[in-house]
Amino acid sequence: MAESKKTSKNTKANADDKTEVKTGVKLETPEKTAAAGEAQKQVQPQIFLHTQYVKDFSFESPSSPDVFLNQPGQPNVEVAVNVNSSKLENNHFEVVLKIAATAKTEDNTIFIVELSYGGIVSSNVTDENMLHPLVAIEGPRLIFPFARAVVANITREGGFLPLNLNPIDFLALYQQNMQQRQQAAASKN
Repeated sequence: MAESKKTSKNTKANADDKTEVKTGVKLETPEKTAAAGEAQKQVQPQIFLHTQYVKDFSFESPSSPDVFLNQPGQPNVEVAVNVNSSKLENNHFEVVLKIAATAKTEDNTIFIVELSYGGIVSSNVTDENMLHPLVAIEGPRLIFPFARAVVANITREGGFLPLNLNPIDFLALYQQNMQQRQQAAASKN
């Protein structure tokens, strides 16, 4: 019987502990409440990828089958990347990552890959000045790994070593595109 008293006493102590914890959670200082309210007001800009797709795609191997019979050596590979974005309805945007890669030797074009890889994105940002750079920088950053895989797979399936594209600095690409637009606008005036 002594054991049952100890058990009920411990249960009562645990119940009191729970009450104290709950009370501690309910009592907040005004400073903490204000800080929590400010944190909720400052929403972190986010971009959401809804879907992604191959918009346009081309692979050519104009030197086939000779290129496989007479190994030409290490080709020179040129890669060009560009990004376009356009507003759709309901605060959605289409982001299109354009990748063109050409592998050449001194005499021959080994292969040509052209890919337009698209994605539909949206954001929680409503300020147009913040929205355009967010879409144009973070949108292609989200879809690039998938476009890179398409390029690597098609070159491998074409009979060549996979073309693994290096990571791209989309911030620098955005800044370059904006500078070109400003120069074009200045030359029109």
